[in-house]
Amino acid sequence: MRNVDKEIRMIAQNKRAYHDYFIEEEIEAGIVLKGTEVKSLRCSKASIAESYADNIGEEIFLLGATIQEYSKARIFNHYPKRQRKLLLHKRELKRLIGLIKRRGYTLIPLTLYFNKRNIAKVSLGLAKGKKNYDKREAIKQKDWDRTKSRMMKTYQ
Repeated sequence: MRNVDKEIRMIAQNKRAYHDYFIEEEIEAGIVLKGTEVKSLRCSKASIAESYADNIGEEIFLLGATIQEYSKARIFNHYPKRQRKLLLHKRELKRLIGLIKRRGYTLIPLTLYFNKRNIAKVSLGLAKGKKNYDKREAIKQKDWDRTKSRMMKTYQ
């Protein structure tokens, strides 16, 4: 995972993404939000665990992300699971749409955060799905690394 500066404020993280997918590349994208969604994000009331990004027409949208309703907005609130447009450069957009249409690739949101200028951004991972045997191998490797570090501590 990439280094996060102190000036970047994390809102939500998708921890299962690295377990379920091979992340080949990370892309930063802006996200189109309503006012009540921004206020809700400032209270850290969001979840991107079961979300993904997909192309609709010639644009990429974030689907399945949940931003809870802002409690003080009353009648001007937003729908928590609505589609949210992602802002990318035209060249990146065309390249990502081409990769999504190719078999096996998907865009998974990894983190949702405010950058240095307090603009909401989402970090997307260009991913390929893992099979069950790949997941088991990753778990075995983590267990072995833990055991190895314990053994090194006892012998020092």
